[in-house]
Amino acid sequence: MASHNELGKLGEELAVAFLQKAGYGILETNWEFQKAEIDIIARKENILAIVEVKTRSSVDFGLPQEFVKPKKIKLLVKAVNQYVEDNDLDMQVRFDIIAIHATNNQFIIEHLEDAFYHF
Repeated sequence: MASHNELGKLGEELAVAFLQKAGYGILETNWEFQKAEIDIIARKENILAIVEVKTRSSVDFGLPQEFVKPKKIKLLVKAVNQYVEDNDLDMQVRFDIIAIHATNNQFIIEHLEDAFYHF
């Protein structure tokens, strides 16, 4: 596996642990619908958190969250609509980003709630 794939997998594992520690229940990881993949679907109280995880080995080329592009957001919205319909859910949906980057041989994790809105 390429090192960037390994870093991404590690980032998703760190994000799951971070969310669980914060009281979220993890419903799905790497849930796919057509061309979209949702990294993490989590629930806390009556909030369904759709979490995009972005992991970088450094911030030399920008913050991890800056790499979530409009095309990805559009795919996420389409996928989550299908997930909510498939599971007959009636709850608030929130789009989050967990941005992770390495510095001084440790990972910095930032949870951005309501990172973007769908219209």
